[in-house]
Amino acid sequence: MVENSGRTPMHLSDNWWGTVADPLRQIAAKIADFFAPAVEASHTKDAYEICVELPGVPEDNIAINITHSMLTVSGEKRFERQEEGRDFFFSEFSYGKFQRSFRLPEDADEDRVKATFKDGVLSIAIPKKALGKAGKKIAITKS
Repeated sequence: MVENSGRTPMHLSDNWWGTVADPLRQIAAKIADFFAPAVEASHTKDAYEICVELPGVPEDNIAINITHSMLTVSGEKRFERQEEGRDFFFSEFSYGKFQRSFRLPEDADEDRVKATFKDGVLSIAIPKKALGKAGKKIAITKS
């Protein structure tokens, strides 16, 4: 399984522009990572499992989609707290939209994916399917 955090690499033909854009790309990657939830990916002989840490995110604010063998988890953690008469020294809570994407392996059974959400952890089970060992033989016709 290969993760794609949604960032698209920039391909620049001009070396000068590439060196100018590098710091901007690094900043953009750090910002994207800041809002990305923590993830664990594992597998057994029968299935793959992806667990996404989403504390404080209601189940209704989470979407799971599969398109072209890419599984994407997206959603939003909203700030809905009103504190009158209170000044914060600091807050390490993060809010906003998030998205994590994973390229599924060839043997992933996309039709039988199941997800559960408990105690702020989204668990996605992706069963494996048997792949045929032999490829398809193509007959050569005489012209």
